Amino acid sequence: MSSSSSRSSSSSSSSSSRKPLLYAAGVAVAAITLGLVSWQATAPAEKRPADSSAAAASRTDPAAELRALARRESGDKLAVGRADAPVVLIEYSDFKCGYCGKFARDTEPELVKKYVEDGTLRIEWRNFPIFGADSEAAAKAAWAAGQQDRFTAFHAAAYADGSKEKGFAEARLVELAREAGVPDLERFKTDMAGEQAAAALRKDQEEGYRIGVTSTPSFLLDGKPIAGARPLATFTAAIAEAKAAAAKR
Repeated sequence: MSSSSSRSSSSSSSSSSRKPLLYAAGVAVAAITLGLVSWQATAPAEKRPADSSAAAASRTDPAAELRALARRESGDKLAVGRADAPVVLIEYSDFKCGYCGKFARDTEPELVKKYVEDGTLRIEWRNFPIFGADSEAAAKAAWAAGQQDRFTAFHAAAYADGSKEKGFAEARLVELAREAGVPDLERFKTDMAGEQAAAALRKDQEEGYRIGVTSTPSFLLDGKPIAGARPLATFTAAIAEAKAAAAKR
């Protein structure tokens, strides 16, 4: 648009950060029916759970329902790219997640340069904090920066090398907002602490829970799940496939 050392995966090959989630029964069922199996299928083999009859029974293609999660709102402050772009990448991410930071620094700029700028791709951010109060505070701060059209710059500052190690206390978030060029810092602080920021965060979290997101970063590309900060080639291949599929719809 990352993860605390005590919570991140012990294997760098996993390319994602995980934290157990507590679901109500209804949410768990919805997650299975809307694509939990597909999320797990894209994860590294050592992270996949053992198969079960319930999971096997739910192995239908959820792409159409998941594709419909793309909001395509022209005024979305946490998105880049045309609202009518043929391909949408939805990213569920956490500012304390190290793998999210790697994607933000190494992969996302290439996707923006190659696909967003030519109108092929739209990237929509979903705040999905899983590492506690600092993660939630950073998510609300990013939303607040977005209200003054500085989300992209705040996103870059928050994911810069060494940024998450400084924490996301209020003073640090204001510092990041200043670095991002947020013009009205008093409004930023008010927005960050307000109910609208909290409601926007809940909306993103509930969407992620509903479809079975359990790690960051997690992606939906044209409705197809991609788990973890996969190599650039994974995304370029998926975008090419999605663009071709969109042309046929």
